[in-house]
Amino acid sequence: MIAIIGAGRMGEALLAGLLGRGHAPDEVLVTEPRAGHAEELRRRHGVEVVDAAEAVTRADTVLLAIKPQDMLALLDDLAPVLAADRLVISVAAGVTTAVIEKYLPGDVAVVRAMPNAPALVGAGMTAVAGGRHAAAEHLDRAEELLRSVGEVVRVPERHLDAVTALSGSGPAYFYYVVESLVEAGVLLGLPRDTAHRLAVQTATGAAAMLREGEHPAVLREAVTSPGGTTAAALRELDRHGVRAAFTDAVEAAHDRSRQLAEG
Repeated sequence: MIAIIGAGRMGEALLAGLLGRGHAPDEVLVTEPRAGHAEELRRRHGVEVVDAAEAVTRADTVLLAIKPQDMLALLDDLAPVLAADRLVISVAAGVTTAVIEKYLPGDVAVVRAMPNAPALVGAGMTAVAGGRHAAAEHLDRAEELLRSVGEVVRVPERHLDAVTALSGSGPAYFYYVVESLVEAGVLLGLPRDTAHRLAVQTATGAAAMLREGEHPAVLREAVTSPGGTTAAALRELDRHGVRAAFTDAVEAAHDRSRQLAEG
């Protein structure tokens, strides 16, 4: 039995992903304090909605999909009823496994996960890291569940700030680039909807080619003819230091993630 504590956007995405990957509705418990949304979850997904204490008592795997600022109060409530043989998977950004373990009894296995926004459409990238008591079997189980919303990679927990900076914040970087391309197209006289369609499909197609496994530098060179339009554009990007700006941006996100984790 799997319990999903919190049915916000990410919690419901995980729920939909699990059901879409073959888990039966009677294998999943959900907690949702908003009565209207709880009824909607029952109707839409056919799952049982219960309070958090009952969910963790009945489930052997507990997914914590709540806001980081709500985590400690929830752990206080769950600690008295959480059995030591449960697996706890947290997707709360910035809350370390050590913090979660401090509030839970015994040797509860804790896995920390960092999914990104495309998980909401089943195309996420999630990194997982195990706490002190998480064995390989616990990480395997966490990965299997989180593959329901995309791809999963296993990393040491010390790398999760870098993961946050790269893939957690990463979708915003791509949205920023596409937004900039749309504005450039409008500046050149294209209707906004046409510029938007061109930019979005170009990004989608480029991503599809990257998924084939070719190195991005090779793909870039393949569309860059000597003295051509792409070469002229790339020269301007280099002149404005765009590559260095991306490096600085990811470093800034990494540093901010570390600051937030340290409180």
